[in-house]
Amino acid sequence: MHALESPALAVRLARSQGIDVLRGLAVLFVVLHHIHIRFRINKFAVTDLLPPDIARVFFWSGYYSVIAFFVISGFLITTLTLRRWQSLPQIRIGDFYRLRAARILPCLLLLLSVLSALHLAGFKDYVIKPEQGTLGRALFAALTFHVNWLEGQRGYLPGNWDVLWSLSVEEAFYIVFPIACLLLRRERFFLLALIALIVIGPFNRVALEGQREPWDSYAYLSCMDGIAFGSLAGWICVRTHLSRRLLHIAMTLGVAAVVLIVVFRSLAFDLGLTAVSLNVSLMELGVALVLLALSGGVGESVLSKGTGLIRLAGRCSYEIYLTHMFVVLGLMHPFKAIFGSSPTIGGYWFSYALMLTLSVALGYFIARGYSEPLNRKLRGGVHATAALLTMPPQARAPQPADV
Repeated sequence: MHALESPALAVRLARSQGIDVLRGLAVLFVVLHHIHIRFRINKFAVTDLLPPDIARVFFWSGYYSVIAFFVISGFLITTLTLRRWQSLPQIRIGDFYRLRAARILPCLLLLLSVLSALHLAGFKDYVIKPEQGTLGRALFAALTFHVNWLEGQRGYLPGNWDVLWSLSVEEAFYIVFPIACLLLRRERFFLLALIALIVIGPFNRVALEGQREPWDSYAYLSCMDGIAFGSLAGWICVRTHLSRRLLHIAMTLGVAAVVLIVVFRSLAFDLGLTAVSLNVSLMELGVALVLLALSGGVGESVLSKGTGLIRLAGRCSYEIYLTHMFVVLGLMHPFKAIFGSSPTIGGYWFSYALMLTLSVALGYFIARGYSEPLNRKLRGGVHATAALLTMPPQARAPQPADV
């Protein structure tokens, strides 16, 4: 049986609980990162809330989490493209862009509308400074996916605008993705292009380091190796059959790589990985190996136990990511009024927990009440492949939220 015709594979990829856990953890770490930064910006004494090594994991893993999102997204878009159109060169470019627009635009346009209104109303935390550009310039950058470049030239935009840098990287890749599938004609040429991006990534990060913050970290070629790792893993998932033993090895090596980079950062630095930016590459490889193992069913049962709330966050991670700064910025002023300049440790932890919880709740309600219904409506009429149409009912689960 061809990999594309496997009902078991279709079920796993349609709604992987393990992938939802990964996305949920990633978005929670992003939110914690931004909460912590905002307390630091407001000069609150949050440096001693946790021991330094633990604090680095919980409060300073935001960038690694975004990199993980890139890998996951590359993996999902490739596996689902192969399922829908049988092979990459058979992709229907119009349908592909329509599916992407249905997922991305509803929440993005809502966000930009709210941000524009807050900027025009003069709310301090949302006003774009003249040196950063005009509102029109920021809107143009957001809608043409080059917020990362704009920030590289003008500096960081206000918090809710800044999160759009990663969307710029991801969507730039997906603008090129179907065109590359059609022009390269053969999948092996497409794989060579992915390998080229993987090789270029660390060199680009090293070349730009220290030149223009945050362009060194936000540049397209500094991040697209993560999407390429995920896309390569997705192709392997669909096109090959890996033994259970190999899948277990992939899971073990993938988890070890992620733990080394995220938890044991000093060791990664001492090994020289950070100096040549291979820490990011190793993190990307680790996430790709974990995804490959999950696609074969390894780790799914373990990650599905007791992780309901994390999986919920994973299913609406896009909405949480785009909107969480409304909660973080909005609660900072009441926090100051209630706790003053010297909050207790309990006051800090209560605020972290409250901001995290409300961020997830906001994203969830926007997803359920707004973006998911619009996504389904806008996707209607896009033709499925024969492989999808002949799937058993249980295989026709909702597609992963980021796709």
